[in-house]
Amino acid sequence: MVASHGEDSLSVLLLGVIGSTAYGLAGPDSDVDRLGIFAVPTVELHGLERPPESSVTYEPDVTLHEAAKFCRLALAGNPTVAELLWLPDQLYEVRTPLGAELIALRHCFLSAGRVRAAYLGYAGKQLRLLANRRSGPDPRVAKHARHLMRLCRQGLAAYRTGEIPVVLDDPQSYHDFGARVAAGDVEAARSLLAEHEAGFATTTTPLPTTPDIAPVEAWLRRVRQAYL
Repeated sequence: MVASHGEDSLSVLLLGVIGSTAYGLAGPDSDVDRLGIFAVPTVELHGLERPPESSVTYEPDVTLHEAAKFCRLALAGNPTVAELLWLPDQLYEVRTPLGAELIALRHCFLSAGRVRAAYLGYAGKQLRLLANRRSGPDPRVAKHARHLMRLCRQGLAAYRTGEIPVVLDDPQSYHDFGARVAAGDVEAARSLLAEHEAGFATTTTPLPTTPDIAPVEAWLRRVRQAYL
């Protein structure tokens, strides 16, 4: 399928609604974020100049990564990228046969160390944003706090089960936590992160030590063959 984004026409393999809508946290003023994967014509990879690996547009908010870049990010455990492969069926807006093949390979991207490092690392970034906030009201504080809670809970659930839960249980608890931190209780965010760091340290995981790269590499080669 070919989708138009600005002046570029990209061959989109997979596209889905992610972010607050997917989590169940969206409010009436929330943006709808989309993430997808596209393939460039294989011949473009053989010239002096590499084609762009990402396309970002706004209104609507759509981020597309080229197939190879998406795989590299997902293999590194990037939480935002990885969740595209774990969406409920109804949130996929484009799912080509190659896109469906990649969803079927989603477990290959997960590994214990990378899941732990990525989710705790991104949660730690949210905590630093909270700790360094300027004094006075800041509407972003509650959002950072919700992100921190989501990353902690999703990451530990993925570590425990080998599955990434995108749709959150009890969304109201995230809104309540965000309001609590926004009211000045940054210590609650520190305690939550510390609790989940301890959870990772004491949990037995079914995830392998390293991701299963060979099937992902084979999929990417099929993409290149399809777009010769």
